[in-house]
This record gives sequence, C-alpha cells and structure tokens, in this order.
Amino acid sequence: MDAEAGWAMTKLRCCGYALLIVASCFVFGQDPVPGYYTFLPNQQIRVPELPSLKARSDDLSDVLLASLDTIFHDPSICCGKNSALEDAAASVEPLSLKEIGSKLQGRHLLSDGRPILVTADFMPASSADASYRMISALMENHALLLVWKSHLYVLDGADFDETLYSDGTRMNVIHKLRLLDTRFSDTRREVVFNRDSDDWGKVQGTLLLTFAPQ
Repeated sequence: MDAEAGWAMTKLRCCGYALLIVASCFVFGQDPVPGYYTFLPNQQIRVPELPSLKARSDDLSDVLLASLDTIFHDPSICCGKNSALEDAAASVEPLSLKEIGSKLQGRHLLSDGRPILVTADFMPASSADASYRMISALMENHALLLVWKSHLYVLDGADFDETLYSDGTRMNVIHKLRLLDTRFSDTRREVVFNRDSDDWGKVQGTLLLTFAPQ
C-alpha cells in the first residue's frame, strides 16, 4: 500500500470513530434517565373564533345548551328552536358526557329536511391516550366538552410538551387545559386546569362532537 492510500485509510478510520462518537452522544443525549426527552416544549394551541355565548341561567341544562352552541357554532345544528339537535340535547343528563354522546350521535335532520351525521367520541380521563386525542382534536380546531369537579366546560385550548420515549413512542404531556365556563361573560368565563396543582382524578373526561352532511 503506498503512502497516499495509507493516509486515505487513516482518514476514513478517524472519520468513522468521530461519527461513532457523535452518534453515541446523540443517542444518549435523547435518552435521559426517565426514558424520554422533550423535543417540542411549551406548545400552545387554541381553537379560534368560537362564539362568546352565555347560558340563559346557571341551570345545568342551560349550561349544556350554551356549551353545545359554542362547540357547533351553527344555529341550524344546535341548539335553538328548530335546530337539528334541539330535542336530543334537551333530554340528556347534562353532566354525563357518555349519555350526551350516546343521545346526540347518529343521523339528524335540519329544519329544511337535509340529513346530517353527528359523531361522538367520549374519552374517559383515565384512558391512556386521552391527552393525545384531546390535543389532536384541538389541532383540528374542534373544541370539546369537559366535566371537571361536577361542572361542564368547553375545552378550547391547551399548553403542552411533545415528548419522545426511548422506544420511539411520541406523547403529549399536558400542563394546562384552557376552559370556557358558559355561565359567565366576564373574567370568570376563562378557567385554567393546571395539571401540576389540580386533581386530574376530578376530571370525568371529555367528549368530542363533530358533524357532517350525510
């Protein structure tokens, strides 16, 4: 082997060792002791242009109707006179997200006879993928219903981190949920659930409601 070839082989070996060192640092840098790292911290999302509706009273049924109005923000869908969901929304237990979803899901008719299909996705707070599904809905500009401490809110935003686990699993770590209390039109309207100080065990779950022409 001549001197020039030997020098080339030496450079390749050195580059190979250097790449190995860099790659090792990269892997270990991504995999701290807890087994995950935050690669997109302090993310914030908010559903835009929701109507500022206030319930007619503090009665739970009125709060539910105002909350549904806020989520659908289409009077022909819900929940005024002759709307598609008027009767169904008035006949449910206002704090049972599962029942609300069950009663509203399915085929309904608009006042002009056109059919729509309502889809309901109830997410118990204890479900393993609740955080991921909530963030996904908000990113698609869908506000949700949320029951916390026996009160109904509109979930319209969140503060969260995106994390990556050592096995490649991506997860959203929620720090705050941004809520609307339709009982109020003043500063009490906007409520924050803080995951660091509030009890997640007092959250019943969330309900995603969407509709489409049939």
